[in-house]
Amino acid sequence: MNYLLHTEELEGRPYRPEEPVIFLKADSALLKNGKPFFVPDWAGRVDYEAELVVRICRLGKGIPVRFAHRYYDAVTVGIDFTARDIQQKARSQGLPWTICKGFDGSAVTGEWCTVNDEERSALTFRLDVNGQTVQQGNPSDMLFSVDEIISYLSRFFTLRTGDLIFTGTPAGVGPVKIGDHLEGYLGAERVLDFYCR
Repeated sequence: MNYLLHTEELEGRPYRPEEPVIFLKADSALLKNGKPFFVPDWAGRVDYEAELVVRICRLGKGIPVRFAHRYYDAVTVGIDFTARDIQQKARSQGLPWTICKGFDGSAVTGEWCTVNDEERSALTFRLDVNGQTVQQGNPSDMLFSVDEIISYLSRFFTLRTGDLIFTGTPAGVGPVKIGDHLEGYLGAERVLDFYCR
């Protein structure tokens, strides 16, 4: 819920949450190195959600926004797979999103790219499915900046070296099916490339 058009896409109206919407994924959710994503047979609709992902590079707690840029050293494109039917049921009952967001293989990450301070605000990214661009994003369009997210999270959690923060998805989410080919780009560089099985 970090891009206005995505809030409209999900809710039927654009709105800005008062605080970032946060959920956790288990380490078993992480899928990397171009391994295929296996569409779970227990889920109905499973949606891709392309996101800019940042990698925490130092221990931090209670981080002020103005210093947050010092706490990540690399970025990539990731996919937050969501079992949409299960999410809708959980939301309607006021339950957590643990299963729909944190199942095995639901957090795909691409190759890491280091960034300097000048590049941080110009990190355009996109997702192509079967050769067609379906999502495009830029940190300047975020409702909560990367630095604001890091600062907010560090109020509640001690951030540790190697932690990954998915920063929200732009509009254009959609379902995947077996055989789909997903490619993620950071600027013009392809950093993510895998198939659904």
